[in-house]
Amino acid sequence: MEKFDLVVIGSGPGGYVAAIRAAQLGYKTALIEKYNTLGGTCTNVGCIPTKALLDSTHHYADILTKFSKQGIEIQGVHLNFSQMYQRKEEVIQKNTQGLTFLMQKNKITTFYGIASFTSNTTLTVTTSEGEVTQIEATKIIIATGSKPATLPGVVLDKKRIISSTEALALKEQPKKLVIIGGGVIGVEMASIFNRIGSEVTIIEYAPSLLPTMDRELGKALHKILKKENIDILLEQSVYQVENLGDHVALKFRDNQGKEQQVEADYVLMAVGRRPYTTGLGLANTTVTLDSRGFIETNAQLQTNAPTIFAIGDVIGGAMLAHKAEEEAVFVVETINGQKPHIQYNHIPSVVYTWPEVASVGATEEELKQKNIAYQVGKFPFAANARARASMDTEGFVKVLVDPKYGEVLGVHLIGARAADLIAQAVVALEYEVTAKDMFSLSYAHPTFSEVFKDAYRLAFGQPSINI
Repeated sequence: MEKFDLVVIGSGPGGYVAAIRAAQLGYKTALIEKYNTLGGTCTNVGCIPTKALLDSTHHYADILTKFSKQGIEIQGVHLNFSQMYQRKEEVIQKNTQGLTFLMQKNKITTFYGIASFTSNTTLTVTTSEGEVTQIEATKIIIATGSKPATLPGVVLDKKRIISSTEALALKEQPKKLVIIGGGVIGVEMASIFNRIGSEVTIIEYAPSLLPTMDRELGKALHKILKKENIDILLEQSVYQVENLGDHVALKFRDNQGKEQQVEADYVLMAVGRRPYTTGLGLANTTVTLDSRGFIETNAQLQTNAPTIFAIGDVIGGAMLAHKAEEEAVFVVETINGQKPHIQYNHIPSVVYTWPEVASVGATEEELKQKNIAYQVGKFPFAANARARASMDTEGFVKVLVDPKYGEVLGVHLIGARAADLIAQAVVALEYEVTAKDMFSLSYAHPTFSEVFKDAYRLAFGQPSINI
């Protein structure tokens, strides 16, 4: 039996960060991964390949819609679908190779196989060839992530009824695609395929897109995607999806009971994700699950078994790679006797459509529900000089500020480079910087970031001064 100070199960962003931080602190560390490459969902079939395709399709769409107005005329533009997907694979490979190097550099022992608990301190790892290794650990971190969810009665056959995983491995461009779910995954996938000419329909149960974010962001993105000819059906309940061989038939009804049916080449399920604990052998431990299948933990992310911790998607909360990373460092440093902290309200959310959508802190809906007073500062990208120069004038930034002390309570934006701009807002919330402090800073001109300066001024009751 091999013995380690700390063993991590799962090599996604939470898992590999936990392993690296543990090794940095001097622990003899092992990382267990069931697949033959490291990186988990994010690196292999999630964040990274999706962004690669979003980037490629963004370039293609710009050639078709923007370049001629900028004086760049290109003839005979052709989309090479297979090459686009091949580039995506190359991006994945470089990232997974980088992770393998980091494990070697930090002297982390890597096991490839399925981990299963035999007690609160012991595991077996079974390879695809059936070889079994027994492991004993002082501490174990579960970071097994999540899998795509589906609707009751709807089976993901991975042929015509697919998840984002299969959508990232298509061999041909679909002519018509129906996406069930208008959250982050749904709208990103809609953008990818719409840009390359597929007919895309989004069907969402909630009354707006991006239902977990500030309501105004979803409404703004709805208008933008509609202008791009994406068909969006809200407040619809899907109750049947059937694979008919060469196409799919989908039935749904609205909140008045009116029924409709659509057909498509593929139906992509984007209704969220579920925790993945299959095969872990948790019955051999004192670890418990809640009613939805998430691993239960305390404030230190420790399970009912004192030796076992859990992080990332498998414990619920926002299913974000960077949230898992924060939890990874938090747990390892807690084990090490340090006093780390996580402010979950300060972890940003990002949607990589174009324009991008980003959010951190409280939404207007949350503040109203809690009866918390706030002031709003809102400034459009259309009034920003840099945005006009680059033809990226869609969107706005909205800051929510405490009227008494000027504390920034929440920041929500939809616009060019929102994914990068939101980092500034995270700093404001984390260090309790006031709105006055934020607009008193010097912002380079012309930049997209100046939308913040004006929004903070407006929230503080002063007029904007920039263009």
